Amino acid sequence: MAKSKLIRMDNIGIVVESLDDAISFFTEIGLTLEGRAKIEGEWAGKVTGLGAQSVEIAMMVTPDGHSRLELSKFISPAVISDHRNAPVNALGYLRVMFAVDDLDELIPRLLAHGAEIVGEVVKYENSYRLCYVRGAEGILVGLAEQLNNK
Repeated sequence: MAKSKLIRMDNIGIVVESLDDAISFFTEIGLTLEGRAKIEGEWAGKVTGLGAQSVEIAMMVTPDGHSRLELSKFISPAVISDHRNAPVNALGYLRVMFAVDDLDELIPRLLAHGAEIVGEVVKYENSYRLCYVRGAEGILVGLAEQLNNK
């Protein structure tokens, strides 16, 4: 019997309180809203193990079309825990990292959306400028600007 092979990573899921705020924040980074829908029904609860559920989702896609974020707002059942302000060394979800072409231009736009720089913008060798920002919903996002292409 042939071993199943990985084809691709479809998306990363992030649960949020405000889809509109999260969509706005990730749009500012450069993702595009691919679609928005309400997901409910017996099949959905069987997948998640939550039973009866109602969730509104928004699918955000990167410019190259290869990576997606699925933003989910649970209507029912209610959210049971909140990890949004966990530090970067907490167990579980850490952050999502995006390659960008101009940190100096992007950061002020994200700050205008209420984002905060977590530490500092740093240079890694002569390869990247990197930083973490905590954006909409407290979501931790890494940004990396490659230097050797300039």
